[in-house]
Amino acid sequence: MLRIERINLMGEEGAATAEYAIATMAAVAFAGLLVVIMRSPEVKEILLGLVKTALTPQG
Repeated sequence: MLRIERINLMGEEGAATAEYAIATMAAVAFAGLLVVIMRSPEVKEILLGLVKTALTPQG
């Protein structure tokens, strides 16, 4: 019985590292998508408008 448990545990070795690698790759892909979106002229215009509105005195 002990041998079967040892074999099962050996199958899980490195699983956490693989999960971290997949999560890291997904985060990098998402960051790349955000960079592409942020470089578009439409988004730049929207952000600039928000900053101007925030810095303009209301009264």
